Amino acid sequence: QVQLVESGGGLVQPGGSLRLSCAASGTIFGIRTMAWYRRAPGKQRELVASITSFQTTDYADFVKGRFTISRDDAKKTVYLQMNRLKPRDTAVYYCNADIRGETPWFAAYWGQGTQVTVSA
Repeated sequence: QVQLVESGGGLVQPGGSLRLSCAASGTIFGIRTMAWYRRAPGKQRELVASITSFQTTDYADFVKGRFTISRDDAKKTVYLQMNRLKPRDTAVYYCNADIRGETPWFAAYWGQGTQVTVSA
């Protein structure tokens, strides 16, 4: 069974940095787009950044120039380097990936989420 496990969240001061990781495990035959979403308290989930299997990246306007998404296909892992963090970045961050597991089609999988809190 395919699983996504995030790590790297925590408490950081404004202006600080964090690096999130998300590792896929299980029987995996292919991974297409990988992405990070977030949900702040009282708000809907929103896309933060995505990266295709061709390394094409896309970012939400509110993180451009501060966050960087990357992936290591050998490790089946996607990363989110977050710099110059702001209190408004406080949210639960979720990993998402299109994965072909034991079925002959790709399906969307989600991690359990990791809390990021930006506060002085």
